[in-house]
Amino acid sequence: MANGKTATLTFRIEPLLKKALRSAATREHRSVTNMVEVLIREYCEQNGIKVSEPDDLLVNKKVEEMC
Repeated sequence: MANGKTATLTFRIEPLLKKALRSAATREHRSVTNMVEVLIREYCEQNGIKVSEPDDLLVNKKVEEMC
């Protein structure tokens, strides 16, 4: 999970979906923010979308700077 900087994401959602999200987060003992992050990561993993970890991005940046 993110250990460095984070980005703010603001969006509108139907009240029933928000309630379901809160219920899911509570059931998993997570914050709503963490639950959204977990859901996005799971979706990406299931659909072949690579999500780089912050450490991966730092290593790639250093390699690019060396070239």
